[in-house]
Amino acid sequence: GSMPWEVDEITKETVEKFGNLATIGIHCHNDCGLAVANSLTAAKAGVGLIQGTINGIGERTGNADLCSIVPSLALHISSKMTCNDNLDEITSLSRYLDETLNRTPDRGAPFVGNSAFAHKGGLHVAALERSPDSYQHVDPSKVGNKLRVLISELSGRQNILGKMKKLDMDIDEKTSAERSLVILERVKHLESMGYTFEGADASVELMILHSTQHYCLPFRVLDYTAQVYDTDVDSASRVMSKMENDKTTNGGTVTKTNLARATVNVRVLDDPNHEEDEFLDRLEVAEGNGPVDALANALKKALVPSHPELENLQLIDYKVRILDPAAATAAATRVMIEFKDIKTDRQWTTVSVDRNIISASLNALVDGFEYALKDVVAGCVIEDFE
Repeated sequence: GSMPWEVDEITKETVEKFGNLATIGIHCHNDCGLAVANSLTAAKAGVGLIQGTINGIGERTGNADLCSIVPSLALHISSKMTCNDNLDEITSLSRYLDETLNRTPDRGAPFVGNSAFAHKGGLHVAALERSPDSYQHVDPSKVGNKLRVLISELSGRQNILGKMKKLDMDIDEKTSAERSLVILERVKHLESMGYTFEGADASVELMILHSTQHYCLPFRVLDYTAQVYDTDVDSASRVMSKMENDKTTNGGTVTKTNLARATVNVRVLDDPNHEEDEFLDRLEVAEGNGPVDALANALKKALVPSHPELENLQLIDYKVRILDPAAATAAATRVMIEFKDIKTDRQWTTVSVDRNIISASLNALVDGFEYALKDVVAGCVIEDFE
């Protein structure tokens, strides 16, 4: 429960009395939310050792977070540490630990969080274009992170232009300005319906790409069905019977009962090398632990023969939010799905809104698969062929 000024006074007195005899260290916990502040205060007061943990993991409210302490010492205090040369790996280290522990990363974590260098306000983005240091305290690349421009109803045209610049779109300045205004108005309209694009950069980039004349659509879903089936609808015993089924062993392995089946009909390039403009309609069926899982499996099964790179695609998060609870079962539903390319470690998120949760889920899935292919498909557009 010590405050920073108390730590400063105690540390100075301790260093003065015992500093010549031993290296003085500090070990802080975060009960008051001051573990990092107290550790840095002690460093400035003369300690030579700071104890902490990656991402502040520890008992009660956690320990001092080394992912905040180390960058602060290196970039703001100019401390001489042996790890300074590897500072750009600290974001990867933070996310690796969360993945190992099966924890959801803290998006707002200083230095290493996904939102640590994210900017939404149009004024912020315009200023960053002129002077990157105007709204960020360090260069994100120094800690292995990156700057992100968020799109929302509060965004300005500069945010859209920044996204278009990132996509390296070959259009003149006047066209860019006109198109950015149209896209911004569409974003505002969609957000009034319940969409949120702050955490769904992939959906925004696809919206921008779809606004260009020569964008190559890699596939199109022609139709789909999803079925859910069960053998016991008694509310009391259903859960227990399913648990028992999940525990059934077959040759020493656990077997699970799939309770959903999906059929997806897609139009794709017949040539997996994307050299010939020949199209093929492919119908595939797959099962899953639920309708969304079955749809994802069927969509992947239909697309992989034409786009083998999708073998590396993995769904890592699925979030659902009811937007108008008063409408009960007719409520609009927002679905956000996070994807990961296990080969490149690249991650992206898509969003969709619909009163049919299955439709919302499929639309978000389609956007996620399309985003995975946006850099590898060239030379054709699949439109409405008779």
